[in-house]
Amino acid sequence: MTDGDTGAAAPYTEATRARLVTAYEAYELADLARAAVPIGEHELNPDGTVHSPGSVLADAARVLRAAHRFFEAAAVFERLGGASWQLIGDALDIAPQTARVRFAMAETRFREELLSPEVTGSTGADGEVSWWRAYMAREPLEAALDLDDWVLRHEDGDSDLGTAPVSGGLVRMDPRRRAEQHS
Repeated sequence: MTDGDTGAAAPYTEATRARLVTAYEAYELADLARAAVPIGEHELNPDGTVHSPGSVLADAARVLRAAHRFFEAAAVFERLGGASWQLIGDALDIAPQTARVRFAMAETRFREELLSPEVTGSTGADGEVSWWRAYMAREPLEAALDLDDWVLRHEDGDSDLGTAPVSGGLVRMDPRRRAEQHS
């Protein structure tokens, strides 16, 4: 199923795509954090020492990097959804200029990724490659459907999610507005 911008339907808005990236980063964070909860049967030696020193700390560092990506994606989403630097600064209890310095490059990078969906992967602020962002840029509906499946497999009593907890919230551009932007 292809849902690119060249199809008959209008493309998804930038804010929709940014929210989709935020959803993915939340999924990634949740999976990494959840994987750190179980204590492996052979993780501790009989004397209480660690079998693989540094492995839990490395896992925690991966969770922290994922949290930073989620945080950054949320700021980009807010910006593309119309939030001012003042609002973002207020939400984070920092000066608007500090918020702009912290997140402006992420916003620019996101916009560039949308213009170049043929890229096989993009590099995030922390240097990690995310093939998923390129996938989302090319096939936003497919990416959202993948996240629908994940949410529904992991629902914990959230009865109001419906059958499309991610894809059901996607918003397409108004074709009339798009025509006005190109005039």
